[in-house]
Amino acid sequence: MQRQVALIKKSLFDQGYLDEQFMELEELQDDANPNFVEEVATLYFKDSIRLINSIDQALERGSFDFNRLDNYMHQFKGSSTRCLRIFQQVKKEHATLRKKLEHYFQLARQAGPKETARRSK
Repeated sequence: MQRQVALIKKSLFDQGYLDEQFMELEELQDDANPNFVEEVATLYFKDSIRLINSIDQALERGSFDFNRLDNYMHQFKGSSTRCLRIFQQVKKEHATLRKKLEHYFQLARQAGPKETARRSK
């Protein structure tokens, strides 16, 4: 199962879903907090869902408060002049990343002690 976890992690790096920031988080993980990375990801998804919903509601209203939208976008992934198209892509990528990381963390818990992330070359 450790091999399967390692292959999934490698795939997430290769596809660009994970980067050096993920490795930095894993370096902060220790025996005292063995699920640190998963907890950070969970907090990210909780906060980002709130931001996505706020952006979605603002866009659905039709009368755009661009200052507020810019603030939301900036908090989430930076500002953009092509809000509607970019936002749809962000929502899609967010859902894909969440699904992939949930699967990864589930397998990682089943596999036992975590290994640190290594970027493939």
